[in-house]
Amino acid sequence: MAGNYPMIVYTEEGMREGMQIEAADIPVSAKVELLDALSETGLKRIVVGSFVSPKYTPQMARIDEIVRRFHPKPGVTYTALVLNPKGRERAEQYAPPLTLSDNSKRPRLPVHQCDVFARRNTNRSQMQEMEAWPRIIAAATARGAKEAGIGTNASFGSNFLGDFSVDVTMKFLEKQHALWDAVGIKVTSVSIGDPMGWCHPDKVEEIFGRVKRRWPEINDFHAHLHNSRGMALLSAYAAIKTLDGGDTLHLEGTLGGIGGCPYCGNGRATGMAPTEDFMHMLEGMGIETGVDLDKLIDCVWMLEKMIGRYAWGHVSRTGPRPAKVEQLFDANAPFVETVEQAKHFKLGPESYEGCIYPWSAPISSPYLDRVKKGQPAYEADGAWPWEEAFFPKPFVPAK
Repeated sequence: MAGNYPMIVYTEEGMREGMQIEAADIPVSAKVELLDALSETGLKRIVVGSFVSPKYTPQMARIDEIVRRFHPKPGVTYTALVLNPKGRERAEQYAPPLTLSDNSKRPRLPVHQCDVFARRNTNRSQMQEMEAWPRIIAAATARGAKEAGIGTNASFGSNFLGDFSVDVTMKFLEKQHALWDAVGIKVTSVSIGDPMGWCHPDKVEEIFGRVKRRWPEINDFHAHLHNSRGMALLSAYAAIKTLDGGDTLHLEGTLGGIGGCPYCGNGRATGMAPTEDFMHMLEGMGIETGVDLDKLIDCVWMLEKMIGRYAWGHVSRTGPRPAKVEQLFDANAPFVETVEQAKHFKLGPESYEGCIYPWSAPISSPYLDRVKKGQPAYEADGAWPWEEAFFPKPFVPAK
């Protein structure tokens, strides 16, 4: 991994976080086809859905059928969301291929900073969430847990209560840390969540930075970030830059950036960081992902046909930055105006066939000539183009 970056554990949430806000009548066969295609992209962790009541999430009513019909790929970890013992009992029938989380290894004290959202989303108040803390701590102590986690959800702010300062989030973390300290269990993990899209890179940097300074033994960080206001990818970047090589950072996103929650007030506009954009960013930072962006873009286009509209991502529309000469756009391409025409990066010139061509002569450039010969467009430490006749020289007034 390039630079002194943390180890990044990325989870693709499109089949769960994404599908839970889409139409309930998307065929199971289409979901299975997409899940199988995602499995071939190189992604290492994929959530297949939720084992929850169809009364509240009708989109997950046929999750059992999906799990029975998809084709697990060796080397990929498949997980599912379970919220209660009944859901876990259902999911355990499919483990394997599912890998269900074991919270007993590093128990955590769940709490929403927004009491209103907790009541809307889980039919439980913040107070009821905190009432469970003593039981969680007692169970962890009884089984001899050595490590534990602290964290909050709706960590940044709420559509119903407004902004939450970093000081408030830190106060929650301090209170939780003190409870674990009291029973002698070491805190090594912290999580922040953002169901309503209030995340901001400055806040992520401050929270994780303060945690590292206050509790250096914490080296496991989780951030669940929504993109309602366009800050998810920026906030994930801030998390990566704030942490270092001794840390592990868990991040999540969705194919095409789809997703949302009917309880937060933003609906499908909530979204998450698009997986394809996230992988593209990591590759640009020199962080190897093992993901085939071309296959991932195919998955986005498959998804868009399923949901009947464009998704929220960008790389699936414009393609990744051309990395090879043969991937560069044609300098003599005609006008490219629509999203469909822009797919020429993958589908070829037929995508813009018949479009407006206003130039009276073919476009040429000495820079392009160099690139086609395998030379750099610019020589930062060389002569080109700084010493060429066309490059302006210092003006010397006539005497």
